[in-house]
Amino acid sequence: MARQVLALEARLRTCSNVRTIGVRPNFTDYSEAEMQWIRDARKIYYPTAFYADLFDAVGKSTFPSYHTYKCVQDKIKQSALFQMAGLPHPRTRVFYGKRQNAKIGEHFSYPFIAKEPRGSAMGRGVFLIENDADLKTYTLNRHVAYIQQYLPIDRDIRVVVIGNAVVHAYWRIAGEGEFRTNVAQGGRISLNPVPEAAIALAQRAAHVCGWDDVGIDICCHGGHFTILEANMKYGREGFRVAGINYYQMMERMIDDGQI
Repeated sequence: MARQVLALEARLRTCSNVRTIGVRPNFTDYSEAEMQWIRDARKIYYPTAFYADLFDAVGKSTFPSYHTYKCVQDKIKQSALFQMAGLPHPRTRVFYGKRQNAKIGEHFSYPFIAKEPRGSAMGRGVFLIENDADLKTYTLNRHVAYIQQYLPIDRDIRVVVIGNAVVHAYWRIAGEGEFRTNVAQGGRISLNPVPEAAIALAQRAAHVCGWDDVGIDICCHGGHFTILEANMKYGREGFRVAGINYYQMMERMIDDGQI
């Protein structure tokens, strides 16, 4: 083992070259030794969004990057970033407040997709809006509505970028009667070859957006690849199906200095 790195969150706790000390709600909850480990560490692994913000403020590097934490659990920022960078992305608008919600129908016709704008993962918080009743249910007591063009697809591609490398790419195929492709929502994984153009798009997006640990979801619509969204809390089932030991891979990438 070349070195041991310091992590807060438990994601890498089974990696032999990672010392995981947990996440404390108050910095002073760490022991004196732990606080010194944090101060001395060149980089902190999986610090959580809260501590990533603080470490960035004091100039300490993190993995994932500060930019990854800032964007990949926030769909509103993602969409704005994709649009700003000229990356292909379904037509998306954000509506604030009840007056704005009333204008959704001026911009979108049924069906369309509505999502929880922040924090959701594994297909939770994604809704197919097919009529007025669906829309009323979604917007009820909701200040922020994230609305996206519906693309009639039955599969998409998950490309996982860690560091600067694509470490895995696979198809996710929706279950019968389900519009979501997430494995947690009944989707299945296919290891059929993924087009190089989709992999290249994911790499370009990760580079442009400053993300270094992300699962980027891409679909083919109208003969073109488009980015649906990005996830930091991506599942590891795709690695298992492919026979890739995720934790051994992460150990190697740490030892090699890739992350």
